[in-house]
Amino acid sequence: MNVLLIGANGQIGKHVVDLLKDSEHTVRAMVRKQEQADALETKGVEAVLANLEGSVNEIAEAVNGCDAVIFTAGSGGSTGPDKTLLVDLDGAVKSMEAAEKSGVKRYVLVSALQSNNRENWNDKIRPYYVAKHYADKMLQASSLNYTIVRPGGLLNEAGNGKVSAAEKLDRGSIPREDVARTVVAALDEENTYNRAFDLISGETPVAEALKQV
Repeated sequence: MNVLLIGANGQIGKHVVDLLKDSEHTVRAMVRKQEQADALETKGVEAVLANLEGSVNEIAEAVNGCDAVIFTAGSGGSTGPDKTLLVDLDGAVKSMEAAEKSGVKRYVLVSALQSNNRENWNDKIRPYYVAKHYADKMLQASSLNYTIVRPGGLLNEAGNGKVSAAEKLDRGSIPREDVARTVVAALDEENTYNRAFDLISGETPVAEALKQV
């Protein structure tokens, strides 16, 4: 499967790039800056320039020829609610529209733990949860074969490939590396098709956990 990765320069995205390089899939990395593209291409990764704040057509050109989209992009913790709205919500939705326009069927989105349940949102980052909530809803209403992965608190420590995945989980955390493992494994795991689930560290290997969602 030829996969367009949106957010390839992010902390989860960098792990996804490495995992896809070592899988049966091929990866095309979408980034905003030429120096990011150059760095990826020196590693043997195809890179394409496009901006989530640009047009749907611009993103569709990046998607063209791919079989699937993985969206791991985010505005980052140092930006304000305006960028959260433009990237995590509108940028995500534009990428969904671009995927549909390009004839892509498969789409995997990284969201946030319990983004579907307003009562469980973290008040300190409520705009982020609002963006994730409505991006999730737009994906579910699209024609795409989607998987929505809702990870808990993100850690930079090394992952161990063991997770807990379910429709509803209590608050918890997970290494970004294990989120990436889950996203890549979900690509062709039919049990995750048109499903959304929470994800935190656990005791079950990723592949097995996805079969039990």
